Amino acid sequence: MTASLSTNPLLAPWTSAYGLPPFATTRAEHYEPAVRHAMARHLAELDAIAADPAPADFANTALAFDHAGAQLHHIAMVFLNLVAAESSPGLQEAERTVAPLLAGHEAAVYLHIGVFARIDSLFQRRGELALDPEQLRLLERIHLDFCLAGAQLPQAARQRAAEIASELATLTTQFTQNVLADESSFELELGAADLEGLPASVVSAAREAASQRGKAGHLITLSRSLMTPFLVSSPRRELREKAWKAWVRRGQLNPERNNLAVAQQILVLRRELALLHGQACYADFALRDTMAQSQSAVSALLQRVWVPAVARAQQEREALRQQAATNGEPTDLQPWDWRYLAEQVRQAQFEVDDAAVKPYFSLERMLEAAFDCAHRLFGLEFVEQPGVALYHPDARLFEVRRGPELVGVFISDNYARPSKRGGAWMNEYRYQSRSGGTVLPIVANHNNFAKPAPGQPSLLSLDDVRTLFHEFGHGLHGLLSNVTYERLAGTRVLRDFVELPSQLFEHWALEPEVLTKHARHTATGEPIPQALVEKLLAARRFNQGLETVEYTSAALLDMALHSHADASTLDIEAFEKAELTRLGMPAEIVPRHRPAHFLHLFSGPEYAAGYYVYMWAEVLDADGFEAFVEAGNVFDAQVAERLWRFVYSAGNRREPGDAYRQFRGRDPAIEPMLRKRGLL
Repeated sequence: MTASLSTNPLLAPWTSAYGLPPFATTRAEHYEPAVRHAMARHLAELDAIAADPAPADFANTALAFDHAGAQLHHIAMVFLNLVAAESSPGLQEAERTVAPLLAGHEAAVYLHIGVFARIDSLFQRRGELALDPEQLRLLERIHLDFCLAGAQLPQAARQRAAEIASELATLTTQFTQNVLADESSFELELGAADLEGLPASVVSAAREAASQRGKAGHLITLSRSLMTPFLVSSPRRELREKAWKAWVRRGQLNPERNNLAVAQQILVLRRELALLHGQACYADFALRDTMAQSQSAVSALLQRVWVPAVARAQQEREALRQQAATNGEPTDLQPWDWRYLAEQVRQAQFEVDDAAVKPYFSLERMLEAAFDCAHRLFGLEFVEQPGVALYHPDARLFEVRRGPELVGVFISDNYARPSKRGGAWMNEYRYQSRSGGTVLPIVANHNNFAKPAPGQPSLLSLDDVRTLFHEFGHGLHGLLSNVTYERLAGTRVLRDFVELPSQLFEHWALEPEVLTKHARHTATGEPIPQALVEKLLAARRFNQGLETVEYTSAALLDMALHSHADASTLDIEAFEKAELTRLGMPAEIVPRHRPAHFLHLFSGPEYAAGYYVYMWAEVLDADGFEAFVEAGNVFDAQVAERLWRFVYSAGNRREPGDAYRQFRGRDPAIEPMLRKRGLL
């Protein structure tokens, strides 16, 4: 290595505790040279596989491919995690260079003709190789990865596919950074009069948001955990309108970084990629390696939900208008009125006041609840290690143990900050595997809860609690992984299966015995009253018309955009309006994500033409939780053991439909999901 490379901490052995990345010594300028060096090393490893004079076998080809590029994978995972969780101008500048490099390199890997020739020869002879089921699955997945990347295409098409990958990486990086810029820059200042009617928790969070930005007073930002309670509780209609309009126009608040133009370019390139692969549109291309398989299957599910959801939303709308009339307020219901009036209706119908509920849901207690459920289901213990240096003071590290055995490392990063993108997500710094020695997973959960003032507890809404459990379910999927090969580890499953472990774990958040044990008042320590638990459970299906219409409209819009015949002349905003009109979208509701800030679609390919996966997985999770209900115990040991064996620990060892049948004993039924949402 050159002198500069020899002092690059990313390229030196990682000697931090648990093999963590060198957070303290790594700077933004280290990433590009480290990535370039590791890319070259990876390509050399692939060239060696291709040049091996020995006939291709599992060890010298499929296994060697699984091991290749380890250094690059580790560096890339650190980089991609930090640009989302703790960005900076320097990291954003590096991202604009490194993201296209990584995309181009991935294309080069899967278009490596010499390696593919050996993989393909093994694949064609797979029935003769006496492979065990996991070896066979690895070979089949690697072969499919090559085929989906275009390894079987003619040379000119392969070259163009690689160029498109690089161009898309540049555009998706730009899209993500534009959203972060809007989320980081918008501020709605609240004067003393504007604080009237707001719960103490919102006032405290608004004060802390101002403090984080170096200002006095109170600010409402575009953090969901601050925006939503403000829209729920503020009696100032004009302020709700201002906040809501900024919220739904993220990604286009500044004309100089309007994401609609970026999204259009992404759609054009994706369709070109689909055509190279012989598919009519990108949706068809993206669905090839999914449980759904086809647009018709996705449409059938979404339409099954859409019609009753709209009818339910229309009923809710009338109740809100009646509430507005009772208040002596305008009855021309607007989107920024919905949650404010809905909270009043909810309080009247169920006697549940969010401000009175929140003190029972502190972040610390709910994190303990999630840990306790993981212990009762899977035997895990989470032991905090406060002395380990991470990338931000708010991030916390836990050893994850089963008895005396260390099974992984869990990083919990829960608070919103200007350097962190919005939303909630799980990612990994290291995947579990065994084929090159025991490698333990390092998993991180990221939430964007409003940070409380110093010395005050962090109070969560019910939505926040569900989000915490959701991401923790993803975390368990990574931590419990028990596979041999990294390509099959943890969350590296089909995308309409990956949400099953996360959504399934949400069910335990509102289980009465979990609430009774862990939901304790921050001031008194008293457990949540049983009467309040019953009210919360009774209110679970409240406002499901809104929630379901918001989600389903976004999923339908995703499929419509990615099946459009020609995006080069597409006016995305006009298309969105026309599509929602065609669907019969209630005027008072907007999709959960609009195109200019729809990060699921335009920050990368993972959920493009795939936002439907949450509902697909909800069919599985609702039906799956019924297994515990049928057993008469939500912590039933036998059901939990099957859940661990065939879902949480299985990774991608087997086809997901078969994995679910092994757990449940049959195919899933849709009715539990419809009942869960109150749509039957």
